[in-house]
Amino acid sequence: QASLAESGGGLVQAGGSLRLSCVASARDFSEYTIAWFRQAPGKETEFVAVINPNPAETDFADSVKGRFTISRDNTKNTVYLQMNNLEPEDTAVYYCTARTVYSGPFWGPQSYPYWGQGTQVTVSS
Repeated sequence: QASLAESGGGLVQAGGSLRLSCVASARDFSEYTIAWFRQAPGKETEFVAVINPNPAETDFADSVKGRFTISRDNTKNTVYLQMNNLEPEDTAVYYCTARTVYSGPFWGPQSYPYWGQGTQVTVSS
């Protein structure tokens, strides 16, 4: 069982940066796979990035590769999503998700049973 809380969203101009944080209340946080998804108005939920437990391998959606990085600090039960060179198309609610058991492809939202409440990211042009 895990509860997740995102923070760090806000309004930023195109080309700017934001760092999202996801703090988990969970036993054995280091064993969780953590993924970020986002949903823009009128669009489907979209995979953004994932970080595995150990080793902390990562993967990204093509749309954010080279601009976003994901990292984790297991001592703080926290995962970070660093977003650089933001574009208006990145505007969405960003969700932190978690799983310990494989239940589908890492890019599929249905594969993650635990979700945070989301944090809004708005990028102005």
